[in-house]
Amino acid sequence: MSTLSLIIKREFIAKVRNKSFIVMTFLSPLLVVGLISFVAFLATMKSDAKSIAVHDESGMFVKDFKSSDDYTFGDFSSVDMKVLKDSLVAERYEGIIFIPKVPDNSALQNSIQYISNDSPSMGFIGDIQDVIAASLTKSNYEKLGLDVTKIKSAEAKVNINLVKSSGEATIKGLNELKIGVGAAFGYLIMMFIIIYGNMVMRSVIEEKTNRIIEIIISSVKPFTLMMGKIIGTSLAGVLQFLIWAVVGGVLIFTVSNVFGIDTGAMSVAQPGFISGIFSYLDVVLDLPLVSLVVFFLLYFIGGYFLYSSIYASIGAAVDSETDSQQFLLPIILPLMLGVYVGFFSVLNDPHGTVAVVFSMIPLTSPIVMLMRIPFGVPWWQLAISLSLLFATFLLVVWFAAKIYRVGILMYGKKPTYKELFKWLKY
Repeated sequence: MSTLSLIIKREFIAKVRNKSFIVMTFLSPLLVVGLISFVAFLATMKSDAKSIAVHDESGMFVKDFKSSDDYTFGDFSSVDMKVLKDSLVAERYEGIIFIPKVPDNSALQNSIQYISNDSPSMGFIGDIQDVIAASLTKSNYEKLGLDVTKIKSAEAKVNINLVKSSGEATIKGLNELKIGVGAAFGYLIMMFIIIYGNMVMRSVIEEKTNRIIEIIISSVKPFTLMMGKIIGTSLAGVLQFLIWAVVGGVLIFTVSNVFGIDTGAMSVAQPGFISGIFSYLDVVLDLPLVSLVVFFLLYFIGGYFLYSSIYASIGAAVDSETDSQQFLLPIILPLMLGVYVGFFSVLNDPHGTVAVVFSMIPLTSPIVMLMRIPFGVPWWQLAISLSLLFATFLLVVWFAAKIYRVGILMYGKKPTYKELFKWLKY
């Protein structure tokens, strides 16, 4: 067995036997499923309806306000406003809709008040405005002698059907669905890089602090040691992700069927999406899933090794995790940039200049390109992007190995960027 294989095996066994690793492997799915179940349970709970007093001196709108599960409207037009305000202070009502009596509808548009102790939500005020606007519009039609019934019947509702150039019908929201699938893969890579990249860095710092590294390095090349740590840690991470997926799936199934908690209750606010879930499922199955998985693996390998090499070199350069903070921000920023560019540029124009450029840059391509793939990416762009990613990975590994070789034997000194640059020349 080669030296690299021995180091990979040692790192893998050391990680999976670690108590914190074992605890988090089985505790994390419990916490996540518990949180999902708790949020789903809260989503099923109904709060008490808020009482709204309507003081309508015009008498035009009071019957237009319909009570719902969230709000109940009461006609208090005959009650003096001073009494109503005193009741509001005593918190008998959530708010008062005050509609004064004015000579014409034009003056009424800007005379209506909503009085409350706390600021109402924009959605609630918007609903009130819509109710009053609809009633005023109807009143204006009648004053102008227009037939409201005929106007209503003449109103057109347009529903544009989406069809591909091949003649096949498609659905609305397809772009959001595609970027959602791509973003899931991109997020997975980002989480893996952050979690297990930090683990590689901590492993190097720990060995350096214990001076074990001085013994190991006498018989192993620094580059081999660094690559063994990265690969061994990544294999342990893949095993942990697989366990999370299996245990999490079993727990969700158990919670849904045994305890009767509907974990889909969080999506109650999107009934249109839920009703058409099977249509969207068909579209998901039509996506290039095989290509997505294949390119996910390629970008996962390239992206993870690229960033983990940097994490390993940082671990070798510092003596403690506290000292590493100044070097971590430049690593996190490209990952965050990839996520934001993906959501704001790929969604609007997946083949635009910004999306294409960031899907070529090696530090952001593992996230941005995976968001673009569901929209169809030319093969030459994929080839260039992957070539740049793996070429940069090899270049960064070369630089990281140089820093690693010098840094792992340096103690008691906080390196600066200038000093790290000098280490590259050794």
